Amino acid sequence: PIDVTIVRPPSPPSIPLLLRRALLLVLVLVFLQGSVLPLGAASSPDVSHQDKTDNHKVEAQGHNYTKKAFPVLSIDYHYIQTPFEISLWVLLASLMKLGFHLIPRLSSIVPESCLLIVVGLLVGGLIKLAGEQVPPVMNTRLFFLCLLPPIILDAGYFLPIRPFMENLGTILMFAVVGTLWNAFFIGGLLYAVCQIQPDNPSSLHQIELLPCLLFGSIISAVDPVAVLAVFEEIHINELLHILVFGESLLNDAVTVVLYHLFEEYSGIGTVSVLDGFLGVISFLVVALGGVLVGAIYGILAAFTSRFTSHTRVIEPLFVFVYSYMAYLSAEMFHLSGIMALIACGAVMRPYVEANISHKSHTTIKYFLKMWSSVSETLIFIFLGVATVDGPHNWNWTFVTVTVILCLVARVIGVVGLTYVINKFRIVKLTTKDQFIVAYGGLRGAIAFSLGFLLDPAHFAMREMFLTAIITVIFFTVFVQGMTIKPLVELLAVKKKQEAKRSINEEIHTQFLDHLLTGIEDICGHYGHHHWKDKLNRFNKKYVKKCLIAGERSKEPQLIAFYHKMEMKQAIELVESGGVATLNIQPKKPPPALPPERALPQLSKGREEEIRKILRSNLQRTRQRLRSYNRHTLVADPYEDGLNDFLIKKQKIIELEKKITEMNNYLTVPSAPPDSPTITRARLASDPQAYSVKPTSDSVPTIQVDLASPQSPDSVNLMDEFRNARQPEQDEDRGLMMKPPSEAKGPKRPEDAEGAKDQQRLMRCLSDPGPSADEDEDEPFLP
Repeated sequence: PIDVTIVRPPSPPSIPLLLRRALLLVLVLVFLQGSVLPLGAASSPDVSHQDKTDNHKVEAQGHNYTKKAFPVLSIDYHYIQTPFEISLWVLLASLMKLGFHLIPRLSSIVPESCLLIVVGLLVGGLIKLAGEQVPPVMNTRLFFLCLLPPIILDAGYFLPIRPFMENLGTILMFAVVGTLWNAFFIGGLLYAVCQIQPDNPSSLHQIELLPCLLFGSIISAVDPVAVLAVFEEIHINELLHILVFGESLLNDAVTVVLYHLFEEYSGIGTVSVLDGFLGVISFLVVALGGVLVGAIYGILAAFTSRFTSHTRVIEPLFVFVYSYMAYLSAEMFHLSGIMALIACGAVMRPYVEANISHKSHTTIKYFLKMWSSVSETLIFIFLGVATVDGPHNWNWTFVTVTVILCLVARVIGVVGLTYVINKFRIVKLTTKDQFIVAYGGLRGAIAFSLGFLLDPAHFAMREMFLTAIITVIFFTVFVQGMTIKPLVELLAVKKKQEAKRSINEEIHTQFLDHLLTGIEDICGHYGHHHWKDKLNRFNKKYVKKCLIAGERSKEPQLIAFYHKMEMKQAIELVESGGVATLNIQPKKPPPALPPERALPQLSKGREEEIRKILRSNLQRTRQRLRSYNRHTLVADPYEDGLNDFLIKKQKIIELEKKITEMNNYLTVPSAPPDSPTITRARLASDPQAYSVKPTSDSVPTIQVDLASPQSPDSVNLMDEFRNARQPEQDEDRGLMMKPPSEAKGPKRPEDAEGAKDQQRLMRCLSDPGPSADEDEDEPFLP
């Protein structure tokens, strides 16, 4: 408080009571003012310097300064305008997203993107009806630097690598060739339509070829934000989803190159062959440069996460900061920022997840999902607001032709490219798949932002371009987005199966990968399985050791997947109210207890005896398992029963010799047409049709009675034997058998052999066969 010195002037001897009370009240107010004003000056940051200056003046003038009253309540909206409006827009977007899902019938009929655009239209209309100026919320810097990166990072970080790489050729065909086809087809035909009826001059006749091609390159790009918003609601199968979504991600490079090329050419006015060649090189630089920038930042993020074991709190921060720096670095050099974000997220994810904790992984996952969802919601709301606010130049001919050409170009491009692609694909794209791919080519805010970037000085028809772009966006999002779900159900297109991946599936997947890689190596065809195996070996041998800390770098892929599944199941069990038991090794093992012997102490001799037994048995096992061929099998001399084995082997050799000697007796050739077997069969079928011719008396004959045991109904195998050296009998002799006649004269060796053969023949004919009593105990084969 300020010391106040009161100098009372000399007063008359009688002062009225009312005057004394008024004077006392003034003194109290002066005292209170001197006590409160310094506090107000100290608590206000805006007038502190001025108050100090005034205090010095008061001291200089002898405390004759009167101060203002303390500001109890003041409003300064301009100080918090920007963050307050951002928070209001985010809150509005979140409430709208929440409200749509509270009405299940509405969200099942109308896509969320359509409802958000309607909300933007309503908000913009209310602002305009209130007489206020609609804020320019949808500018290119806000879209490309703040709203688009979270959506692309979420898509790239959680991108399914395996289906994306398996269908990379098809995706590149749709993204590169399809986008080029759409751009030149739409731009060329639009220029042709604008030049119709030159006798009736209109504003369309002022449009040249290069601005039309520029407009075609802007409107031909499939938007990833719109595709994500629609395709995730209809739950399309994984193949179609990755084809359309992959095309929307990779066509950014083509769109950026065409946009800058035609923008540059429009300013120059002339295009040469060298400019076209440089445009092709620019496409390669933009696409591959973006991938390279993203891969470098992804490797840096993975390497940094290796050293964050002691500061787990900042682990998610590195993922977000490195990814955003990759996007900004690519945009700084006019490279593809979308390609950089996709490459960064896909490269860093396997290594970062192996280094960070589970809490950090959960934080990254849900923060990315939240951030991308809010950005997607704001984009559609801002698109509706910008539609109300922006200047428009409506031209029925230009807008209608643009919408029709977009549909026609998309259908022709998909059908033509699929015809070529199916010649190289194992799993062909059916007619239903082609229809969904063509119908799912949605346009979105990227096209609007690129059109908003056009310079009005070089493009006089910029407002008409923006109006046509907004019309195409509304047509694709509202008409195609609302009707694609009923069409998918009507055509019975296969939907996504919400099945959890199991260990069995992972084992069979890796088994098939190894099998196909081996088949390619054997055939000498170096396909993508061969190169993928080479890449996996290089990754396991070098990259994982540098980017993954601890023992996780040496962990096999199947074991890592098992640990991930085990952790996921444990978390689900805990969330459901159960009790989870994890097989996780503690960081610091407990102190070891004194070991207890399960077996009593053995003497040295007993231990040596056990070692000797084990050593001899193991050695014998190795000797037996060394060879698998029976011809190279080495007999163990120390094996029990070796003599029995040798005896059996000797018996087998003797039996093989006997069988070799008996080949003449046991071999029964196939019966010729004039054999006794055929003759007997013919006689049995018709006995009266066969007449026996008389033979000479010198040759005894053997008559076979049909009722005898040697009748055709009871033929013995030995009776079918016929001597090869005996001359062929006449077919008419029928059932006569001629015994050999002894020739007169000296016997020759050939005759002796013939006699032996005849004896064998007679013995064979007379012998009824082996008796059941002979060699009954000996088996035929040992």
